[in-house]
Amino acid sequence: MSRLGTIRNILIVLAIAAAVEFLPGGTRAADTFRAVLWTVFAIGIGYVGVRLYREHRISLYSLGSRHRAILYGAVAVGALLLAGRARMWQTGGGEVAWFVLAGAVVYSLVVVYRFWRSY
Repeated sequence: MSRLGTIRNILIVLAIAAAVEFLPGGTRAADTFRAVLWTVFAIGIGYVGVRLYREHRISLYSLGSRHRAILYGAVAVGALLLAGRARMWQTGGGEVAWFVLAGAVVYSLVVVYRFWRSY
């Protein structure tokens, strides 16, 4: 990319940032765009999850009910930890609980991985 193209792109980003900051309703438009962007991101993550499940269905069922439940529980708790990190870190006890649960998630995933690699 040429130097003029880079300067043009920087100026475009600065113009958009100035419009969001100084025009009336710019903050609301930025919040709406951010919400749409996060929604598209969440849909993309869900799609990847469905594809991975379909591609590895036999491996998942070969784990057995116990280890499959551990895996699904660890993924669910991990998702809740990511979603609730900001609120949990507002107190000292919540922060300790967050780290304990994160450790439990990692431990659970290691248990499932070791069982999967054992045969």
